[in-house]
Amino acid sequence: MVMLFWKSIRSWEITRLTEDWYEYQEEAAEFFRSLGLEAKTNTIVRGVRTTHDIDVLVKSQYAGFEVTWIVECKYWNSRVSKLHVLGLREIVSDTGADRGIMLAEKGFQSGAAEAATLTNVHLTSLADVRYAASDEVFGMRLSELYDRIEKCRDRYWSITKETRIEHGLRPDVFENGYSGANIITLAEDLLRKGFRGVYPFETNHLYRHAVNAFPAVIESAGVLFAHLEPLIRELEQRLDDCFVVLVDKK
Repeated sequence: MVMLFWKSIRSWEITRLTEDWYEYQEEAAEFFRSLGLEAKTNTIVRGVRTTHDIDVLVKSQYAGFEVTWIVECKYWNSRVSKLHVLGLREIVSDTGADRGIMLAEKGFQSGAAEAATLTNVHLTSLADVRYAASDEVFGMRLSELYDRIEKCRDRYWSITKETRIEHGLRPDVFENGYSGANIITLAEDLLRKGFRGVYPFETNHLYRHAVNAFPAVIESAGVLFAHLEPLIRELEQRLDDCFVVLVDKK
């Protein structure tokens, strides 16, 4: 009778922890959705070597550009070890994801923190990431914007001046109009300031005046992202349209 009682208690604890874990996953997914990201729970992702069960798969869709984050949820009563961080690093590498995020409310062992240092795996908790959303999440998104604007730079300067003028990527000499070069310079300058993490800061750059309604002061990483992302997305779209025409002409 006593043995059956303890088995019943243990079964109840496992069920409760499982339910709490699922709820934790859903809360994490809902948080990322609240930031305008696509988030799915309990998905299977195929990597180069094998398939992986993912707690939360987060994606951002842009014009010709996709960002993928793999989120692991550790709703445990103990701190997460180094082995689990190394495991997430392997999953990120095998799937080609842009970033891995491990959420754990009880924290991480010292070895786990060391295993994540200077990698694209980020250790935090849902409580902390909610509290510091503008710093933690938008800080990561600023890194993505920098990658995107660097791709734009390479594509932009691979096109002749005449082609850029023809496709509205820059104005003709002595004329005013849209300038992809100005957008690239503005974005790079402001992102470098944003990476320092010191807010607020002034956007007192010469090229800011070429962008309508751009704020003179940036209050946070979230504000910076909100103003730069549409500019970069428009530049990506203009470049895509130009390259489609160039390919059709060949």
